[in-house]
Amino acid sequence: MSDDAEAFKDPNTDRLMLRGILFDITERRRAEEEYRRFFESNLAGNFVATPDGRLLACNPAFARMFGFSSVEEAMQQNMATLYPNPESRAAFISRLKRERQLENFELELRRSNGAPIYVVASVIGTVNEEGELLQILGHLIDETERRKAEQQFLQSQKMEAVGRLAGGVAHDFNNLLGVILGYSEMLLEQLPASDSVHKQIERICQASKHAVSLTRRLLAFSRKQVLQPTVINLNAVVSELGKILPRLIEEDVRIVISLDPELGLVKADPGQIEQVILNLAVNARDAMPHGGTLTLETANADLDSSYAGHQGDRNNSRHIMLKVSDTGIGMDELTLSRIFEPFFTTKEVGKGTGLGLATVYGIVQQSGGYIFVNSKPGRGTSFQIYLPQVQVTAEAPQTPEPPARAAFGSETILLVEDAPPLRELTRQFLETYGYKVLEAADAFQALEIAERHKQEVRLLITDVVMPGMGGRALADRLISISPGIRVLYISGYTDDANIDQGVLQSVVGFLPKPYTRDALASKVRELLGTPQASQPAQKTGKEAGS
Repeated sequence: MSDDAEAFKDPNTDRLMLRGILFDITERRRAEEEYRRFFESNLAGNFVATPDGRLLACNPAFARMFGFSSVEEAMQQNMATLYPNPESRAAFISRLKRERQLENFELELRRSNGAPIYVVASVIGTVNEEGELLQILGHLIDETERRKAEQQFLQSQKMEAVGRLAGGVAHDFNNLLGVILGYSEMLLEQLPASDSVHKQIERICQASKHAVSLTRRLLAFSRKQVLQPTVINLNAVVSELGKILPRLIEEDVRIVISLDPELGLVKADPGQIEQVILNLAVNARDAMPHGGTLTLETANADLDSSYAGHQGDRNNSRHIMLKVSDTGIGMDELTLSRIFEPFFTTKEVGKGTGLGLATVYGIVQQSGGYIFVNSKPGRGTSFQIYLPQVQVTAEAPQTPEPPARAAFGSETILLVEDAPPLRELTRQFLETYGYKVLEAADAFQALEIAERHKQEVRLLITDVVMPGMGGRALADRLISISPGIRVLYISGYTDDANIDQGVLQSVVGFLPKPYTRDALASKVRELLGTPQASQPAQKTGKEAGS
């Protein structure tokens, strides 16, 4: 109850009397109590503050949101300290004075430890008759994780777009390099080593090979390279690399290797995994100019669907972790957001291509894995790679057989390549070894030629990625026409629609670009069978094709 009463004296009895009105405020008290409970228990951060930032009230959610241990600790702080700078606080107050009510607007603030927090705020400003701001009542929803997920999504989209661009550029550039290298090879054979031009052409070959290396890294980043996966134990790969890492790392860098003896198996291309480790190790070395510790670790790991970034098979959460960490200079958030972009580097001009981590990213992604990085300025960097675990027996490492001696033949070969200079060069390579070559600029022309010469064509050599119809579809059509025909795919770039999502189970029937003339002849002979001629092979050529 609430009352509004006054005392007065009864003129007839001269007694003191009380006169008043009683109001039932039960509902109002109940509403106030409900609001208090809502204010205290709401999951959003509620607060009441003065214009100068003094907190008059806040709830536990507000305290947790900004990293305070209790409401009492939060109440000792000034709201102005939660803004990134005085200018942003002044802009907020100015807008609130002008509009008096702000609904669902995004605001960047700071936690008690200085970390950024992004909130969606609804705020009401109470003013007096003169329009002066008296109090601020606010309701904050923490959107930091949503913002982070959104940024990660946008970053992955950007990486995907850059990857498609990089893969396309690398494919076209490889074709150009194949022509440069191929014709350089022919010129070198025609000139004596004593000729001054011979040395100049050798320099052209060396520069072109360096360019080929760059394009291969771009293809790795864009996940368009062809992998040759086997079942391996990462412990064996890391142990072998541990023997050569001291030659690459300065003496003042200590190398620590910690391997899980119960480590499971993964299916991956061993050579590419070695490239990943080497790239990360070299980066770690460069991040420790005054020495430090480089650590390589392996362990079994379970990634459930709630793990950051894990979108894999929910029925197979078992993964193998490979961790490469250093005690170097570390990276800030801006650098971390760009480290996997091709050609981005923090090194001096001439000290790096900016493709090392881009290559790592592409290999891990194409291998069905995930890569995460943690780093702080001055506190080192840690890369964690997760690859799906497989439940099969590890395959014994095989010693590569020496390439077969290039041999001559006389069979008819159908060559399909959409890049005219490279097609002409490859034709000359094959004719050098005695083969009859039928040329086609695309799959449709190849089908017409095959129809006319189906009794003659013994082998189809086709690029994998071509406009209109790819090499895989062409091969299927030709096999239906001539069941006995053999197929050799040539490409340095694989499209997901053409060769088992970039993974070849066997190198038979595939020759990666760029290739040497003798490598092409050896692979052709391997597919066609016993050499038909015993002529001595000509001088081994340089790399060609792309």
